[in-house]
Amino acid sequence: MTIKERCKKIADLLDEKKAENIEIFDLTDSGYFVDAVVVATSIASKHALMLVDEMKKTLKKEGETILNVDDSDDWTIVDMGDILVHLMSEEYRKRYNLEEFLREFEAKRG
Repeated sequence: MTIKERCKKIADLLDEKKAENIEIFDLTDSGYFVDAVVVATSIASKHALMLVDEMKKTLKKEGETILNVDDSDDWTIVDMGDILVHLMSEEYRKRYNLEEFLREFEAKRG
């Protein structure tokens, strides 16, 4: 399965579980330390934890491995080795504007 297909599967799962504003960044050959990043807004910290639990349960069946989860009330990062998933509160997403940073790397591809 390609990185694009894997990210689409993650995004679909997050969407199904009511994550909002889901964006996928393909960073293959961009110099970034992972090949792809998925960013989504969670409704609340408990929602983010539920999303992580659902990812663990569903993606494991797909052969995916979650190496580490770093979570706080406003920002949870799921490390899958070559893919990072950022689940952020609306406030943190606006404050840190991670998408702008990732778009710069995405523009360097190839």
